[in-house]
Amino acid sequence: MSQQKLQSNPRGIPASPFVERVEDYVSAEEPVEVVLKKFQEAIRKVLEEKIPEIEKTIAMVDLLTEKKDNQEPLYTDFELNDTLYAKAKIEPSDSVYLWLGANVMLEYTCEEAKELLTSKLETAKTSRKNTLEDLEFLRSQITTMEVNTARVYNWDQLGKILGIIGAIFLAHSAYSTYEHLAYVKAVDEEDASVPIEIAVECLVSSFVALLGVILSADSFKHIDMTDEIQKM
Repeated sequence: MSQQKLQSNPRGIPASPFVERVEDYVSAEEPVEVVLKKFQEAIRKVLEEKIPEIEKTIAMVDLLTEKKDNQEPLYTDFELNDTLYAKAKIEPSDSVYLWLGANVMLEYTCEEAKELLTSKLETAKTSRKNTLEDLEFLRSQITTMEVNTARVYNWDQLGKILGIIGAIFLAHSAYSTYEHLAYVKAVDEEDASVPIEIAVECLVSSFVALLGVILSADSFKHIDMTDEIQKM
């Protein structure tokens, strides 16, 4: 799990990985609970990754403001590349540069930057809350529609199953009637009436088969005489 990266769509929403072999994801070092937690974090990451970034930027603006008020320089390390850092001395300043995205960077005063970042933080939190609520609602609706689809499918299959069962028992009652009449003819009995159990089986199987046909048949369609005449 830790060695596999989740793909994402053009908007950065991570895709759910397909687990072909569970043992590739679950191990003694990473039990089921840990793997499930990572899956959930991967899906929620896209909604929450902006908030910590904005909070860190606000903290840095506050630090620069504090250094400016005390007229103290700020000593820090800045990244030259992935493995190389250099020390830097930042003199007190009343302005900062904020990266707005799309290769755009603007200069703001510390107060303006703090106000802008605070507004963006509140917007990000509201957006995350609304998105999570919408996702939960959509998940519930998808589950409901899947249950509805399964129930409709099972209802259609029920009609077909009843039709098949009714046809089988109807054929059995017909065969039983034939066997009974053949037996009566062989022993030369005068009473050739069909036994009550065969008659009941015939009636019940006919009813079951008819019910199956009714349940599995399509709804009646409206017939327009004008359309029928045009087809002739």
